[in-house]
Amino acid sequence: MDNRIIIFDTTLRDGEQTPGVNLNLSEKLEIAGQLERLGVDVIEAGFPAASTGDFESVAAVAATSGCTVAALCRCVEGDIRTAWEAVRCASKPRLHLFIATSDIHMQYKLKMSRTAVLEQAVRSIRLAKTLCDDIEFSCEDASRSDIDFLAEMVTAALEAGAGTINIPDTVGYAVPEEFASLIRQLRARVPGLDQAVLSVHCHNDLGLATANTLAALGAGARQAEVTINGIGERAGNCALEEVVMALKTRESQLGLETGVDATGIYRTARLVERLTAMGIPACKAVVGGNAFAHESGIHQHGMLENPMTYEIMTPQSIGKNASTMVLGKHSGRHAFSEHLIQLGCPLTGDALDQAFVQFKALSDRKKAVSDEDMMALALHKIAPVPDFYTLERFQVQSGNCIQSVASVTLLHEGESKTEAATGEGPIDAALSTVARIVGGHWPLEAYNIKAVSGGEDALGEVTVRVGYGGRSYSGKGLADDIIEASIRAYIDAINRIFAQAARDEIDITEGREAV
Repeated sequence: MDNRIIIFDTTLRDGEQTPGVNLNLSEKLEIAGQLERLGVDVIEAGFPAASTGDFESVAAVAATSGCTVAALCRCVEGDIRTAWEAVRCASKPRLHLFIATSDIHMQYKLKMSRTAVLEQAVRSIRLAKTLCDDIEFSCEDASRSDIDFLAEMVTAALEAGAGTINIPDTVGYAVPEEFASLIRQLRARVPGLDQAVLSVHCHNDLGLATANTLAALGAGARQAEVTINGIGERAGNCALEEVVMALKTRESQLGLETGVDATGIYRTARLVERLTAMGIPACKAVVGGNAFAHESGIHQHGMLENPMTYEIMTPQSIGKNASTMVLGKHSGRHAFSEHLIQLGCPLTGDALDQAFVQFKALSDRKKAVSDEDMMALALHKIAPVPDFYTLERFQVQSGNCIQSVASVTLLHEGESKTEAATGEGPIDAALSTVARIVGGHWPLEAYNIKAVSGGEDALGEVTVRVGYGGRSYSGKGLADDIIEASIRAYIDAINRIFAQAARDEIDITEGREAV
């Protein structure tokens, strides 16, 4: 059996289903381009029938990517034809069909009998096969499905023309040996399965997604469906970085390999973190901020003698620069640019100029600018949102004995607009002032702040979610002043709303009055 594992990345589909994640087209293309550079085999670009925006993003990725590009669809004729229209321009298109096979899903969600589900699946795969040569079929909730019916379904799917069979642990219910046994049973019971690609897609509800995936690969599965940073619905999906580095680090034990360039993992993880506003936990395996950090004196002593005492893989193996280059206000543009290249965040032209101006301003206020600060400055220049409104200046008065008041000036269509408002605190006052300038109702649904580097003068990154039209829009702001970062994040979310309205050809300026 071939020991090469196919890496199927579904960050742009299952990952984007993470509550609160809202990627625009340019951001999706940026992620897709990075996934291709990383060396993934398949990019699942989205669910075209879900929305016009999904269709457009899948079509855009299909038109620009050299990878296999998959489009998800239900076993419904309309879904299948829409998915094909979205990916037909890809150099290597794939249609990914799915239908539930567990009794609980069939009874309560589909309200269909086993026979009806089987017939619909076969009919749909045959239709898809007339459109596209590469067909993947998923048995949703396979880990809770009756093994006899599951084997019957897989057999019928293969006969109908599916070349890849995916066995998902949709709700993260399985445990490793049980899931491995399921894979072994299917391989033993389904004629011709050894001629197809057997895939697994594991969710992390019990924290076992990576363990279940590795167990299934050991049992004969040869495609792993994953997301960057393990993002996804509920507790997320199996993380690409964990599977790839487990196979690489324990290759002598597992005997399996991938085509992923592991040195691009850190760069990819940080890009996805920034664009989705989904922070990576410090203790996250492989790519977390503490993954290669050592505080204990005993650990530090061991590391100084031999790094392998406490590191089973090097930071360089995932593209993380272990050394620290201290940059400050006396550093030049060339040194700044070269260090960004070393960090895997190269910038050129106007983007480099803007980042360097921010860097010089930050250097005047900080004792030292860290690598994390540098990456934050660089990554905030990627996939920019159109600047319908930009911050010119602000001033806030606040204290424990006075009501907070803010004055903010925004630039809009070449004109400066200044307003003032009060609030329950300095941030509330500042955001209320922004809303007064823009006009209308922009409810803040979520607010989060974190330091992207250490020290008292750390850069602060604020992420917000703003509601509009029944949807949530994420916004991100970066500054060493948390009020400024908050204002920038709020404006970023509002700009995203205006950008989406422009794409949908909806005028949201009419009828809005200052509040």
